[in-house]
Amino acid sequence: MNSYGAADTVVHARTAADVAGAIHHARDTGIALTVRNGGHSIARHSTAHGGLLLDVRGLNGMTVLDRSQGLVRVGAGATWGLVAKRLAPYGLAISAGDTASVGVGGLTLGGGIGWMVRRYGLAIDAVVAAEVVTADGRVRTVDARHDPDLFWALRGGGGNVGVVTRLDFVAARVSEVVTGSIAYDPGEPHALVRGWRDHLRASDDRLTTILSIVPETPAGPPRTVVQWCFSEPDRAAAERATAGLREIAGVVADDTAVVPYADVLEEHEMPEGMQVAMRNALVPALSDDCIDAALALRGGAPTVVAFRGLGGALDWVAPDATAFAHRDAEAMVLAARMAPPGAPTPSFDAPTDDWAAVARHGTGAYVGFLDQAGPDDVASVYPPATYARLAAVKAAYDPGNLFRRNHNVVPVREGAPTL
Repeated sequence: MNSYGAADTVVHARTAADVAGAIHHARDTGIALTVRNGGHSIARHSTAHGGLLLDVRGLNGMTVLDRSQGLVRVGAGATWGLVAKRLAPYGLAISAGDTASVGVGGLTLGGGIGWMVRRYGLAIDAVVAAEVVTADGRVRTVDARHDPDLFWALRGGGGNVGVVTRLDFVAARVSEVVTGSIAYDPGEPHALVRGWRDHLRASDDRLTTILSIVPETPAGPPRTVVQWCFSEPDRAAAERATAGLREIAGVVADDTAVVPYADVLEEHEMPEGMQVAMRNALVPALSDDCIDAALALRGGAPTVVAFRGLGGALDWVAPDATAFAHRDAEAMVLAARMAPPGAPTPSFDAPTDDWAAVARHGTGAYVGFLDQAGPDDVASVYPPATYARLAAVKAAYDPGNLFRRNHNVVPVREGAPTL
């Protein structure tokens, strides 16, 4: 996922002017434009097959603009691990992602679900301004008062309306957190997931948890584990918040530590050429039927099934305030299959697979964890009203659909008929 592919031209941008120049060249010559940030696109939107690849990793500066307000400016090409480490001396942190090597721009534009989502919301909820280069090559600074429609679209629109070069965030006052994992006997997953779900519904908003059920692989035996992060360094409060998780089923391992927030982000790089099939659903209510349907996917090819706790601060923002509309999600259900280079391509299309039985319980999907980008996938990311508004913003700022190497929203002017 991290290679350049077969791009005819690669531009390593160091400034917004470099980005504008690349955009002018792509638009004037008609060649395809691919934007590469951290290189973690599950749908392989970070690799080019011909055309121009615009690599923005050189836009990686970071400045604390106002420590008292937590206002920080971050280059879109920085990684979240770098940002977390640089903010640590200031006692600040931004809830964003799980992986240190993921790029700031790519993750934020899709929403940004991180280890403190239930306390501080999505990464986009901390964004107060952005510098973006639009399809006309113009460098714009946007916020709630300047180009507000464009600012709305950037926060969740997945790169459809421009190339972001920097973002201004209001960081949370977080230095250390309490984190840990609880491993269970994998023998009765249905009861375990139900117990985790019931705990989530009464959970402290400072606590974010992920329950993962991992099959046996050449790398190790099957395992069932809850990973968690409590967004304050209060170990006693964290123990109280997680106590119910230890009463669900047979606990076989349990660890807890107070660590700098930066240490929560994993150092994880996907092996070169690794093939991934991934689906997810954002569900307003994690019902027993949804749980059963998700666990049934393990009956075919080896499958990781994970349940991510949401709610809390995610739901404190109105669904139409940003282009991420799934604010009422109680949980994310995710299924993943992987295969090394040369092996049969993994998928969820076998006769024994029924992802639709899971998806019907949700309102849609999170763009960051989708391996495909067809019309149905795009429709799952953006509900009709959100899609229509995005299409109108797209028509205003990218009428020629230059930025189409993404979960693409087709430009349609407001009020125009749609198919």
